[in-house]
Amino acid sequence: MAQRTRGPKWLPTTVLPLTVSLLTTIAPIGVMPAATQPLLRVDQLAQTTSPDLPEEQVRQGQIADLPIWVYPVGAAVLILVFLPKIGWIAGLIVIGEREVGIVTKKFSAKSLPAGRLIALNGEAGLQADTLPPGWHFGYFPWQYSVHKAPVVVIPQDEIGLIVANDGAAIPPERILGKVVQSENFQNARQFLTQGGEKGRQLAVLTTGTYQINTALFEVITSATANQHGMVPAQLKVYAVQPDRVGIVTTLDGTPIEAGEIAGPVIAGHDNFQNTQTFINRGGRRGLQEQVILSGSWNLNPWFVQIEQVPMTEVPIGYVGVVISYVGGSHEDVSGESFTHGNLVNRGDKGVWIEPLHTGKHPLNTKIMKVELVPTTNIVLNFTSRFQGEHGYDSSLVALKLLSFDGFTFDLEVFQIIHVGAMDAPKVISRLGSMQNLVDQVLRPIVGNYFRNSAQEYTILDFLIARSERQAEAAEYVRQALRTYDVQAVDTLIGLITPPPELMQTLTDRKIAEEQEKTYVTQRIAQTQRQELVRETALADIQKEVVTAAEGVNIAKLQAAAAVERANGESASIRLTGEAKAAAYQAGVNALGPQSYTALQLMQVIGDRQVRVVPDVAVSGSNGTGLIDAMMGMMLWNQPSIAQTNGSNGQPPVVEGQLIDESKSS
Repeated sequence: MAQRTRGPKWLPTTVLPLTVSLLTTIAPIGVMPAATQPLLRVDQLAQTTSPDLPEEQVRQGQIADLPIWVYPVGAAVLILVFLPKIGWIAGLIVIGEREVGIVTKKFSAKSLPAGRLIALNGEAGLQADTLPPGWHFGYFPWQYSVHKAPVVVIPQDEIGLIVANDGAAIPPERILGKVVQSENFQNARQFLTQGGEKGRQLAVLTTGTYQINTALFEVITSATANQHGMVPAQLKVYAVQPDRVGIVTTLDGTPIEAGEIAGPVIAGHDNFQNTQTFINRGGRRGLQEQVILSGSWNLNPWFVQIEQVPMTEVPIGYVGVVISYVGGSHEDVSGESFTHGNLVNRGDKGVWIEPLHTGKHPLNTKIMKVELVPTTNIVLNFTSRFQGEHGYDSSLVALKLLSFDGFTFDLEVFQIIHVGAMDAPKVISRLGSMQNLVDQVLRPIVGNYFRNSAQEYTILDFLIARSERQAEAAEYVRQALRTYDVQAVDTLIGLITPPPELMQTLTDRKIAEEQEKTYVTQRIAQTQRQELVRETALADIQKEVVTAAEGVNIAKLQAAAAVERANGESASIRLTGEAKAAAYQAGVNALGPQSYTALQLMQVIGDRQVRVVPDVAVSGSNGTGLIDAMMGMMLWNQPSIAQTNGSNGQPPVVEGQLIDESKSS
């Protein structure tokens, strides 16, 4: 707290007893002389206060008996009337609750030393000690002047900067006054006696209320920032946003060592909030290795400058190889087998042997560089038609090749590579970046191989045997990239663009070959069609063939049967004939030839129902025989509808002829 200024030594022994005596003398006076009585002398006054005063004198009005409340009221009136004068005489100064008294001594037997502004030993001038809230005596106006200044208030989430108007000189190697114990600049005497330095201070005031001697200390807040060439935002509590880091540059301290670009990490200064600890432990002026993480910090803008940058993010499918420009040891830990660069441990200067894995890392990008290396398969397109999202193949184009027979043609190649997570630092140490790997290693290897290979074949042979060329290229590139700690997954040949005239020749040849194949195919198809027709026909007549074959067999059997039947019939006929002949012969012998013949004739006529007598007989000599015959026939048919034929069922017989109904109809 602010120190109470000491008053004159005679104040408690002289002024205060006189004041108390005056008040105690006035307060007991309880009687006053009547208006008609002359003023009493001192000896008379003593008599009036005697307890032996007769009651009659009191009753006659010579002495008045006043009410009891008159005494304190009278004392209060006297105090109000005489207090200013008493305070002036006693040197009374009253300091309010939100004030601080800054004392200036007008004269003294001692003078301030040269170059000093604040008095410590009673010299004339501004005094180091201030007056806190309350009553203070002995500050007579003819010797002292007291300025009542408001207390210093630092709002929430703000800081206050201090400029000391007195103190020791700041050494040339520093620009800010050192931090000394002074109760947050509230004890000016302690600040000056403990070696506090004049000028801008390292220490800051945080949120709160302070009783500060503003004659010695000039306090800069956000409300007064513009008056001192600053912006109010500089007097705010500094906030580092989430997912960002603050890169620190200190403005005070010892210079950075030669050959280094940043000051080393200093322990114990609480993220540059404890500035004196940073200075005392050898903190360097300039860029710092240490960064400030997300949060709010009470930072002195005269001491540090902060640049916020995003945290270093390593995406999924990548590792981050750290190239550090600061650090202690440069010891190579890559081993004897790796001779194309150095790898160092984490925290040393160089390429770290251990990569950063997927995630966000609070790295100082001013002193470190992170090369992202994809650990998934990468397709590098030797074509101008498109490129991969990674962008490594943006400068790759289709290869221009010269064949053995002197033709030039374009060849697209797609190279698939893979870099292991633990091999990534080796690749970066050797080549510097993935882009350098593509431009300085992969493109020459792939391009030179195909240029050499193309000159060993004609273009048509190259086109025809592209699969063999692809397999050979894949094996060659695999062996070549293994030297660079890179795995060649596959090498694929894409679009081949030969000269148009050669392509036309090849196209015509191909068309002819295809036509020849078509003709052969058609001939084969026709032959097969013929075979199909023949087979179909054979299949169709097979039934007839079978039927015919079976018919032959049947005919043979029928012929044999017919022969047998004929033989049987002939034998039967012969026997029958012989029997009939014997019977005829017996009949002839019995009846005679004519009689037997007539008998047989009549028998035949009877068996076959041969009509001998006509049903209608027409005769005439007048030339109407035909008409008469027709009339007779009609009449013959008229009597009976059912009887359409003769009486014996045979067609009617006209005289002299047999009528055939089938012909007549």
